[in-house]
Amino acid sequence: MHKGYIGRFAPSPSGRLHFGSLVAAVASYCDAKSNDGKWLVRIEDVDGSRTVDGAADDILRTLEGFGLQWDSGVVKQSLRSSYYQEIVDSLLADNFAFECACTRKELLGNKLYPGFCRNGLPDGKQGRSVRFHTPASDLHWDDLILGKQFSRAGTETDFIIKRADGYFAYHLAVVVDDEEAGVTRVVRGEDLLESTPAHLFLQQALNYSTPEYAHFNLAVNDKGAKLSKANKAQPVELKDASQHLLDAFNFLGIKGVDIAFPSQMLKQGVANW
Repeated sequence: MHKGYIGRFAPSPSGRLHFGSLVAAVASYCDAKSNDGKWLVRIEDVDGSRTVDGAADDILRTLEGFGLQWDSGVVKQSLRSSYYQEIVDSLLADNFAFECACTRKELLGNKLYPGFCRNGLPDGKQGRSVRFHTPASDLHWDDLILGKQFSRAGTETDFIIKRADGYFAYHLAVVVDDEEAGVTRVVRGEDLLESTPAHLFLQQALNYSTPEYAHFNLAVNDKGAKLSKANKAQPVELKDASQHLLDAFNFLGIKGVDIAFPSQMLKQGVANW
């Protein structure tokens, strides 16, 4: 890896840290540290409707209890709305985005946005959300775990970057935040692989650098569903930190880690990454 590696872990404070999120934290941490890089933590609370009071602080305490110490100040997306608005305004001004008057009901049954407002709002309609004007072009990129990836022209929708309720969308916030933090590699679960084309298109429009991407297998429950707060995934407990860490390393296929204090286990994990 080139000099100046910066990685990150970006949990959503919609509940306590569960095993699936711990795997993401451990993977991104070990990848950063094995490359002599920095590991940042960002709280992705841009969607205030999903934020649980106290969850962000609980997540940070849990990370510290597991020995996962970040290298710079924690960024909270909820404090960056004015900056996101500047980016939305610039995309609108440069015709990379457009106002959309469509409701969910009107778009029901459409896999891709049908373009009703792409060339201007219909007469008598007011903008509700803002959408990115996705180019009709092919995309190729290399995933460090999954290999060569391809998105065919016309298969990506004009995705929302500012919602009708006023919240800024995940795609916009994550791209802007990664650029500002200088993130050079994004290590995350494969459920976010399908988000990568949107992120690449935004990076191109904003003249941002593109980090490397690495998507790992997801931790799932006994029904094969992704471990998530929505699926009632149980939180990890600090009293069982060493066992949880060992389980995370085993899930990631990292050998040579013995049960010990979390800080010692992380050193072993980094050495064997």
